[in-house]
Amino acid sequence: MSQIDYSAIGERLRAYRIGRQLSANQIAKQLGISRAAVYRLEHGIVVKLDTLDRLAHLLKVPINSLLGSETEYFDNSLGYFERMHQLEAKSTKVVSYFDPFSYLLTSDQYFDYFLRMLQEARPQHFPVEAQVIQKKTLDILYRRKETFTKINFEINSIVSIRQIERFLHIGLVGRLDLPASTRMERALQARREVEHLICQIEQNPHLNIYLVDELLPNLTFQIFYQPTASYVAVSPYRLGELPNIHCGIASVTSSTEAVDMHKHMANELIARSVSGEEARQQILRLLAKL
Repeated sequence: MSQIDYSAIGERLRAYRIGRQLSANQIAKQLGISRAAVYRLEHGIVVKLDTLDRLAHLLKVPINSLLGSETEYFDNSLGYFERMHQLEAKSTKVVSYFDPFSYLLTSDQYFDYFLRMLQEARPQHFPVEAQVIQKKTLDILYRRKETFTKINFEINSIVSIRQIERFLHIGLVGRLDLPASTRMERALQARREVEHLICQIEQNPHLNIYLVDELLPNLTFQIFYQPTASYVAVSPYRLGELPNIHCGIASVTSSTEAVDMHKHMANELIARSVSGEEARQQILRLLAKL
């Protein structure tokens, strides 16, 4: 038991609790403990296996996932993005691939446009529960950007020039059947986001953009480098044009096999990429053509 990382268990407990939309009071009441005891558990205080087993049952997650000995799965974006926030806050370096690029690298104006895109992408009958998850997920995404600004951990971001090109053509939209004037305005804003990315290549010493000239997989990934461990997270959620934060299963694991395979894939992509000034010039040439 002395080798168990109780702090990591506490973080997983919090992520799963948030994902299940349960308050500390609700957890405490159902387990017959105090709210303060729930917070202590989430801050890494030693937890009895019996209590952990009851928590796992309540949160509908295998106990081995809470212990970190198996892959953590998240069936909604809320718990997953909370877990991302936790991992980013403790990382010295993150290697990532997102389509078209990381949400952490977007401008301050992007948040309002992202909200509009989500509203446009809503189905006709949008459940109240999904609306609540969306609002809470947006709060976590906001806090993730704040954390990145404060900590400034190193980001090695793999970006596809083909997917940036598509992003510029489609614009910041949640669906394609919008009025022509709206499509034009959203394409202009997409261009501003790409220009913002170019500025960061020049100005942010903690950011490395690796630009590849090929289409990349639909699933995105992040590799988190921490002092005592590495994690890999794989996500079906999309924070760019035509967004999706309501459907899909995301995963997090510290499995050596999974982490090493993703590191190998990332290294191969980086090896055939361009970076720095060359990447900046290639994006500028794309903007000049459109």
